[in-house]
Amino acid sequence: DPDCDLDYIPHTPRRGVVKVALSNSFGFGGHNSCLVFKRYEV
Repeated sequence: DPDCDLDYIPHTPRRGVVKVALSNSFGFGGHNSCLVFKRYEV
């Protein structure tokens, strides 16, 4: 859709600087967890 302003390119890797990563996990019975990772900066 040309009117949708999303920046995505399927099936093609792109290099970029990742400062924070988020991983969600949803389990049975309402057991949910979320991990957040951030690069350690000196």
